[in-house]
Amino acid sequence: MSTVQSPENKARYEFNKLQKRLRRLTGSAIIDYNMIEEGDRVMACLSGGKDSYAMLDMLLALKRIAPVNFDVVAVNMDQKQPGFPEHILPAYLDTLGIEYHIIEKDTYSVVKSVIPEGKTTCGLCSRLRRGTLYGFAERIGATKIALGHHKDDIVETLFLNLFHGGRLKAMPPKLRADDGRNIVIRPMAYCRESDIERYAKERGFPIIPCNLCGSQENLQRQNVKAMLQGWDKEFPGRVETIFTALQKVSPSQLADKSIFDFVNLEIDRSEAVEDNPRHNEGVKIHAVNVAN
Repeated sequence: MSTVQSPENKARYEFNKLQKRLRRLTGSAIIDYNMIEEGDRVMACLSGGKDSYAMLDMLLALKRIAPVNFDVVAVNMDQKQPGFPEHILPAYLDTLGIEYHIIEKDTYSVVKSVIPEGKTTCGLCSRLRRGTLYGFAERIGATKIALGHHKDDIVETLFLNLFHGGRLKAMPPKLRADDGRNIVIRPMAYCRESDIERYAKERGFPIIPCNLCGSQENLQRQNVKAMLQGWDKEFPGRVETIFTALQKVSPSQLADKSIFDFVNLEIDRSEAVEDNPRHNEGVKIHAVNVAN
């Protein structure tokens, strides 16, 4: 006799599937890029957005079952934006019972004084925030800095650099920071934004919107995001395919002389065609007489 699943049980089943998928993908990215090692102290950067909340959730869950021992420290940077609800993150983090730090630094005033009204603030804002976080990571002895960027972010960045920067680069899942003293990891690199959005909604994370840049609706990133969403709707799996391409780069098929030596490219005569029967197999050679 078949049983009808109640709406509550079905919703719980779907959430469990989603949670397991995100944990599996996060774990796979960590393993593939050796993001976390024995004894690491991982500084999880929280912005108050869905992505960083989900990342912290995944790291804490994996910490309990991982074959290596590592610590997770949550860090938020209060940039002194007007109306920023300072109490939300501490209240949430207190419920988790983990070590956390709130860095207070008025980068908001700096950005607003430098960037003209109506212009994009994200570039300067992120640089100021990044510099502060890198320095703080050293102060607390963090060996890795974890950011909440996901697969969609990485692919969007590829096209932003391609269209507006004339460069073929994206966000690597793991990199050494420009200062050379910090390793940045993106544990959510294999996760899709749509899954993270659903997960954040189900978990009821206390989302804090960014009033500094969130209102800038004409950001180029938003345009690229809309383009990719359109592609993915018309051709399901398009974003996945593009991300896979980032993992299968053929330097000799591009045009960058710094990563492939086109200048000194020579014919390889080590295995002559006429001496290799495999090359001649099935080939018929016809003699052609050319009259003088």
